[in-house]
Amino acid sequence: MIGLHPTSVGEDVNEQLKVLEKALTNTKFYAIGEIGIDLYWDKTFIDAQISAFRTQLDWAKHLNLPVVIHTREAFPLILDLVKEAQDGSLTGVFHCFTGSESDAERIMDMNFMMGIGGVVTYKKSYLPEVLQHVPLDFMVLETDSPYLPPVPHRGKRNESSYMTETALKLAEIKGVSMEEIAMMTTRNAQKLFKISSL
Repeated sequence: MIGLHPTSVGEDVNEQLKVLEKALTNTKFYAIGEIGIDLYWDKTFIDAQISAFRTQLDWAKHLNLPVVIHTREAFPLILDLVKEAQDGSLTGVFHCFTGSESDAERIMDMNFMMGIGGVVTYKKSYLPEVLQHVPLDFMVLETDSPYLPPVPHRGKRNESSYMTETALKLAEIKGVSMEEIAMMTTRNAQKLFKISSL
């Protein structure tokens, strides 16, 4: 996966994108990401973030690659930009999904997936209620390592082995076995990233 993370966008965004575009022509990648808009810490480079996001969405369409979208304090704007770019070929996943049921519906309407991580296990998270209404066909599991480890590993560095806790919680929410969660989310990831096996 290759992409310019929105928090890395700076004054030299055009140069940053040129380096990535060159790499795209020389190496096989399975996705463009994490890309998007992050307005949580700083809005200084919002115009550059929007421009970089649009450029990378165009790359994804041209190369028939999915996108991994990072959005923080910018969900409505991201939705508008994805809809603007959508020509029927654009696919991807909203990384680290923590949105509402309405947000989930909008994502599914665009035929995108939601990345589900450790947040779903948190005591005060409303994500379990939201995910009751989301078909498994629209979910993939992820870690967001080194951040957001699932319970009971909070306070530690997140790692892939902790995904079991996330899968167990999702199985509880959906009323299915952990094996079914593993099978479905693996199948979804394979389909999304166009790979035959993991």
